[in-house]
Amino acid sequence: MPDTSPARADALLAAATLGLVAVAVAAERPAAGGAALAVLFGAGLGGLVLCARRWPVPALLATAVAILGYYALDLPPVGVAAPAAAVLYRVSERGRVTPAAVVAGSLLAVSVVARLAEGDDIGVVVGTQLGSEAALLLAVIALGDAVRNRRSLRAALIRQAVAADEERHREAARQVEAERLRIAREVHDTLGHTMSVITLQSAVAREALADSDPAQAESALAAIRSVSGSAMAELRATLGTLRREPGPREPVPGFDQIPALVDGVRRGGLAVDLRVEGPVDTLPAVVGSTVYRVVQEALTNVLRHAEATRVTVTVRATPGRLTLEVVDDGRGGPPAVRTDGEGQGLRGMAERVALLGGTVETGTVETGTGETGTVETGSAETGTVETGSAGFRVAVSLPLAGVAA
Repeated sequence: MPDTSPARADALLAAATLGLVAVAVAAERPAAGGAALAVLFGAGLGGLVLCARRWPVPALLATAVAILGYYALDLPPVGVAAPAAAVLYRVSERGRVTPAAVVAGSLLAVSVVARLAEGDDIGVVVGTQLGSEAALLLAVIALGDAVRNRRSLRAALIRQAVAADEERHREAARQVEAERLRIAREVHDTLGHTMSVITLQSAVAREALADSDPAQAESALAAIRSVSGSAMAELRATLGTLRREPGPREPVPGFDQIPALVDGVRRGGLAVDLRVEGPVDTLPAVVGSTVYRVVQEALTNVLRHAEATRVTVTVRATPGRLTLEVVDDGRGGPPAVRTDGEGQGLRGMAERVALLGGTVETGTVETGTGETGTVETGSAETGTVETGSAGFRVAVSLPLAGVAA
């Protein structure tokens, strides 16, 4: 909203208008009454300058009437351009260029007609004085309009700068939130799987010691040591990222490490079938990492909740899409039952897949007899599977087109 309160510039313009009339009075030396009346008119014109910021058009019209009344009373001549210049500037600066131009042209026309009617030389009136006064009036109107445009441009640039700064802050906040979620997923996936394997292998070691089978106990302890070392390496890499420490980082687990992940679960006594179909050697690194984390989380859920005896991991790769399916023969149940406390596992899985434009379906599935039945998925879609004992299914579909290698 434009400022409508009088400023120092308005006071200066008002004083200049009054001073102009005072100088004209001093030069003409009229009678005392005429001089006082002329100065009073000058003060009135200065007051209209102060009003022009808040009421531009009424002040302009009042100024025109005052100038005409000034000359009607035969007061000392001061021209029409000089006493009107300040108000015309302020009016055009407030965006009323057309009224300013109309009033200025009307004053000039009335002045020319009146002076010619009084018998003044037409060459002087039209050739000299009209040109100079018209130039002055056009100059002040143009100056006021230019000041307004410059102020508007500056205000627009300030608004753009503020908007850009706010957008930078929002983008920084989005990046911080995205990084926070990424770190939370990494820590959850790493620790969740590690603790599940440790729990399973420690139970195997305990049974082996009870059965006096040191070889099996040693194998279980070796598995615990291996998975613990891998988890510590990933945690160090994550902490190094948080602290921005220089130096090489541990490589992100990818598709080529899935067989080792599966072997670690097998050593705990859970049978895992890994089936890979199609070209997977050329998969983009981000796709390989996402598939690894999904398989890791799915196997972790099986170890912690499913009470399953067998898991099938199937990966099918085509030139345009990769599908992953993890099916177990455990106790099934809705996703809320099959995940950890607050569903962080499946939530993180869905976030990873969504970043690549993929979809995740989860739900109970009937397995084991070779007949067909219904799949209940997290996306409320259905399909056909083999029926028998209840199990759980995680199905992921990832587009490969447009994914950076």
